[in-house]
Amino acid sequence: MKIKRQFLQCSGFALGFALTAGFAQTQAQHENEVTYNREAARVINENCVVCHREGGIGPMAFESYEQVRPWAPLIQLKVANREMPPYAYDHGIGIQNLQGDWRLSADEIDTLVSWVDQGALLGDPDIELPPPDLRDLDEWNFADRLGQPDLVVPSIPIDIPAAGNDIWHKHIVPSGLTTDRCIRAVQVKPKGNAATVVHHANSSMQTLNEDGNLERMTEGMLTEYAMGKWGEIMPEDVCRVLPAGALVSWDIHMFPGGIGATAPGTVIEDNVVELGLWLHPQGFEETAAFQQDLKSYEIGIPRREREYNLVIPPHGEIMTQGFHSFDHPIRIDSFQPHGHLRMVAASLEIYHPDTGALEPVSQISNWSATWHHSHIFDPDVAPLVPAGAVLVFKQWYDNTAANPNNPDPDQWVSGGNRTTDEMTHAWVAITHLDDEGYQRLMAEREQAAARDLAVAGQE
Repeated sequence: MKIKRQFLQCSGFALGFALTAGFAQTQAQHENEVTYNREAARVINENCVVCHREGGIGPMAFESYEQVRPWAPLIQLKVANREMPPYAYDHGIGIQNLQGDWRLSADEIDTLVSWVDQGALLGDPDIELPPPDLRDLDEWNFADRLGQPDLVVPSIPIDIPAAGNDIWHKHIVPSGLTTDRCIRAVQVKPKGNAATVVHHANSSMQTLNEDGNLERMTEGMLTEYAMGKWGEIMPEDVCRVLPAGALVSWDIHMFPGGIGATAPGTVIEDNVVELGLWLHPQGFEETAAFQQDLKSYEIGIPRREREYNLVIPPHGEIMTQGFHSFDHPIRIDSFQPHGHLRMVAASLEIYHPDTGALEPVSQISNWSATWHHSHIFDPDVAPLVPAGAVLVFKQWYDNTAANPNNPDPDQWVSGGNRTTDEMTHAWVAITHLDDEGYQRLMAEREQAAARDLAVAGQE
């Protein structure tokens, strides 16, 4: 009996220990559980719903758990592969501090991946989620930060058919500006469904000379819009001048039927593309430290010869290179590579001839023509380039069946303006410096780095 009582006591102790351990394990599992209501919805609402909403450009809506749940495995795949949100820019290579960066953080990716791995659970139904911030679909991208544009210059209305060949429309409209001003930010916005049929929309400035004839300004580029582009914002120390009485020259390329998953494939009447300009107060041009311009930099092949010299064979791949240098120091404010359906990657580097070093600036290894981005560097890390250093541009093209954007790998592809042709250039915003300005900016960065190091040492 004594042995039996001891056995029962030990068994009871073991059972109690097991129950306690099981409870602790269950509690730990519950604490590590990722649910929609507690974690996943925040990431989705802050990063996905801007496009994935009723009437948005995303092909499905993600405004509620019921809408999101069927797509959970696809969300996990796209997020884990960094295909969504659609901002192709390599991690760990070159400058990572960007304005308008849509990429998810590693923690946000882990949250969504874990949520799906655990069954994409709703979680506590009593948790009340704040509704996603669904701004007006036609709202300007900089409205939250800068308010409404100071100046909106629309194109003339253009009808776009449901099918057919590429269409180009060039025309000039007045800006309505009566005094010289400095541009603070710029965005081009096709209205409504036109966003999927406008391949690009270049806007530049022209003026009337003393003879009353149109004259294109040497530094007159306003912006190059291509599908998906967020816009451009200038550093606070520069002026990109918009002169009084300037005329806006539109060069709009449209692709009937559209490109991408949400292409309407229908006639779009009275298509209008709008240019929104945010301006510095009058007189800012007198205090701005530097001048900035935006230009297209050809990569290896002069524009006048591009139609004949850029050739990609069927089922072939090529890479182009371009080199550009300046006789004065510069700052690179933004970088936007450009190509069409066969382009798949791009990079920007700086070659320093005095040391032989090749400095990486940007690399995009999964480029797509359906999403163009002007990668805008934070002003405190934007590359400062000494006189004589060389900007090295590279772009890669894939005319094989492995390229999901390739409409026909059996075709020869040459340089040209059609969507099915190819291009090889990059749009770069550059602030032009003198030696004094370059040295001042370098000294300011060195002082900032020293302060950061001192603060880190105190922590």
